[in-house]
Amino acid sequence: MDEQDEDLGAFDPNIPEEGPSAPPPGWLDDIHGYQGHKGGQDDNPLYPPPPAYNPQPELNRNTLVPNVRVPTISEDVARDALLKFVESKWRYSSKPARNLTFKELNPITVYRYRLETYTETRTSAWQFEPYNGQVVDGPQYGMSPPPWDVPVTLPQRYTDVVENIRVPHTSFVKTCHKCHGCGRTRCISCFGRGQKRCTFCHGNGRSRNKRCTSCHGRGRKRCHFCHGHGYKTCSVCHGSQNLMHFILLTVTWKNNVEEFIPDRQPDFPDKKFEKVTGDPFFIDQNLLVYPIQGFPDQEICDASTRLINGHLNRFSSTSRILQQVQM
Repeated sequence: MDEQDEDLGAFDPNIPEEGPSAPPPGWLDDIHGYQGHKGGQDDNPLYPPPPAYNPQPELNRNTLVPNVRVPTISEDVARDALLKFVESKWRYSSKPARNLTFKELNPITVYRYRLETYTETRTSAWQFEPYNGQVVDGPQYGMSPPPWDVPVTLPQRYTDVVENIRVPHTSFVKTCHKCHGCGRTRCISCFGRGQKRCTFCHGNGRSRNKRCTSCHGRGRKRCHFCHGHGYKTCSVCHGSQNLMHFILLTVTWKNNVEEFIPDRQPDFPDKKFEKVTGDPFFIDQNLLVYPIQGFPDQEICDASTRLINGHLNRFSSTSRILQQVQM
């Protein structure tokens, strides 16, 4: 360190350098039932539901489909549909549709199968907030409930919702890991001196044999990052010196939807079916639904078996299945 560096400003060794923004591994205590936490920034363990929380399917059970009656399409119905389409296109003329002569009318029936599985998933992570004397709900008030015993209010079925809940009795206060309890950290721009060497005159005070107009001949300038203090208020504890840590449980309700449409009409893309409206002629809703049988289209029966088994294998190991519906 040269003489010019020593003249930049006073250095306070009592102000610590910035620590990590997240608690380092091992900084936090273990909480019974949440030992999967390591304390790192990306720590967010997933808790599979206990077996008692997930329904078990009955073997060799199927769902019978009632008789399916496909409505017939007459020339009048087809013409009305064509006229409605023409009316939606302001450049089209309705005259050809009104005067159209049907030579042949071949209705084509395409079925669409849809499976919805409504699931609940629970994860948790350590969180913290500046401690300013608020109530600390710690282990002294009792044992923390396991992740799947924390009470929640179920949202409306088949809606995607995320709710964050502070786990009871997991809170405790600890010195801020970023400022080590000082409430402020050394400015990394001026290295805690409050002033920086002038970049125009390189600290000489003169530029081109004239007094530097940027630093007014002082050779140094006030650090604008810390406003000349040499330190900044801790960005984690906001000067409170202590943090309250707690476990935050994240409950995610999600409606998992999968559809199947037999690929028999290459000229009619599957995306077109997303715009088709109508009433389902068959709806089966239960805690668990079962593969359908007796449907006139065997591909639909096979798709029902495949999708139901796929959802059960995919979601029951990580989430709680709350309801299913097939249509």
